[in-house]
Amino acid sequence: MEDKAVAIIMAAGLGTRMKSDKAKVLHEVAGRPLIIWAVEVARAAGAERVVAILGHQNETVREVLNARYPEGGVDVVLQTEQKGTGHAVMCALPALESEPEDRTVLILTGDAPLLKAERIAQLIKAANESPAAMAMVSTTPEVTPAFGRLVRDDAGKLLRIVEDRDCSDSERGIKEVNAGFYAVRLGNLRADIATLTSDNAQNELYLTDLAARAADRGGAAVIDAPFEEVNGINDRTDLAFVEAAARRRINTALMRSGVTMVAPDLVYIDADAGPIGRDVWLAPQVTIRGNSSIGDGARIDVGCVLTDSSVAENAHVKPHSVLTEARIGVSAQIGPFTHCRPGTRVDEGAKLGNFVETKKTHLMKGAKANHLAYLGDASIGAKANVGAGTITCNYDGFNKHKTTIEAGAFIGSDSQLVAPVTIGRDAYVGSGSTVTKDVPRGALALSRTKQINKEGWAERFREAQSKRKHRAKTTPPVGTPATSNKTSDA
Repeated sequence: MEDKAVAIIMAAGLGTRMKSDKAKVLHEVAGRPLIIWAVEVARAAGAERVVAILGHQNETVREVLNARYPEGGVDVVLQTEQKGTGHAVMCALPALESEPEDRTVLILTGDAPLLKAERIAQLIKAANESPAAMAMVSTTPEVTPAFGRLVRDDAGKLLRIVEDRDCSDSERGIKEVNAGFYAVRLGNLRADIATLTSDNAQNELYLTDLAARAADRGGAAVIDAPFEEVNGINDRTDLAFVEAAARRRINTALMRSGVTMVAPDLVYIDADAGPIGRDVWLAPQVTIRGNSSIGDGARIDVGCVLTDSSVAENAHVKPHSVLTEARIGVSAQIGPFTHCRPGTRVDEGAKLGNFVETKKTHLMKGAKANHLAYLGDASIGAKANVGAGTITCNYDGFNKHKTTIEAGAFIGSDSQLVAPVTIGRDAYVGSGSTVTKDVPRGALALSRTKQINKEGWAERFREAQSKRKHRAKTTPPVGTPATSNKTSDA
């Protein structure tokens, strides 16, 4: 973008049609709040400053902005009264006092996440070339919504924008409508906005009246955009429509960059996910949330959910595995039905298999736990083997404790390792053991009781059980009258 610009984002609305206790701009599309979409597109188009106009739940919205853009990355102003879009921009102008008169000001809505940065750049260029130093975006949907209509003269010059409630019958028949995005020179904005009045059906200050002011200077430029791109969100139906479109756009871009999706409509990838490398293979019903990333050649199989997790090159996450804040190394194997909770780290070539759950656990290179284990607060050394049914007993009811399994150790099936405890390098733990003390390097730990075999016991047991069942069938219950062979007198 050649011209420097500042952006104003209108995000103060109540969003009553959302039927929600949450501010509209905090609702998410592809895992990202609407207000963040607006800031991101303004920044992507080159806006040097972003000013957000907040109102409803402004403290909560401010917290979301500060978490994403620390150290004042987004300026915030308040619109304490809802007096229309023109009034909202009036509230933002004091924040631009230090800006020069010839600065270009973008005015965007906070509820249109599909707007493209290229469109904004086009809008700024059109404003710079306009005799009125103003441009706006229009759209012509198949079904005309209740948006402001663009009224032009016979030569095509924009004369004014008439809001739906103020339209005459002939004006309501106009198909070209206002999308709600503007670029205007700051000096003109300051002068024109001071002339706005609330003499209209809604008794509000309309920002759209700036079009009529621009007509006196030769007319604002108008650029057209597809309705899907500029469609704002008013209710949950709009939210679902835009969500689906955003995810199609994300998936299309990824497939064009070298990602295979078996069923693109059944893969759900958040806007902030990535990078996702070349030759990644994604099965149906895969969900990739938050700041997750996937390395080249990795495979994510059916039904997997990744949240804020990284999967390295050539790793394989098998069906129905759940990863949250986990790091999976090169060529590692996870699943099926594995649950990697926060703090899980699986190094190169390590394996977590069927129904294994981990939390704050590090499996080093080549280590494996293939079946039915819980590994919490554990360090598992290179090439160690953890047998089926193993549990690290990490919680004593008050505090968490660490289990250390050193390299090459072998943990037999159905073992309980009561933390804090260390299993030394190359040591063995016999199956079925409960280990409460450290096991030295190369030692064998056994804690089960001595096995006793009683010869002939099974046959005697079965015979006794058979006799007991026979007696139960032939003995009358207590209190049952004795039977008699006498014929009844009746």
